[in-house]
Amino acid sequence: MKWNELSDVQQLPLIDMESEQQPVLILKHSTRCNISAAALSRLERNWKDEDNKELKPYFLDLLQHRDVSNTIADLYAVEHQSPQVLVIKNGSCVYSATHTAINYTELMEQVK
Repeated sequence: MKWNELSDVQQLPLIDMESEQQPVLILKHSTRCNISAAALSRLERNWKDEDNKELKPYFLDLLQHRDVSNTIADLYAVEHQSPQVLVIKNGSCVYSATHTAINYTELMEQVK
């Protein structure tokens, strides 16, 4: 799985524009959390190369970029959680899941 790094709030308008052409996945990950590590591992193990055509994945290390995480919570009207996945379509969050509810199959069903 090839992640696109999300590290600056200035990337969010670009993500909104990209989401008009293709849904975007944002994974908010904490490098200090075992649940977050497990969610990341499950996604990476199940991800197939062709999934990149369905969903463009962005990875946010929220410990290094908490300002970006806070802006995401405000911009997409979702409560901050970690780990957390969001699917962005047409500039809006259409799906989010946290902790052990992060599920590859369910996530991919959101974009079909």
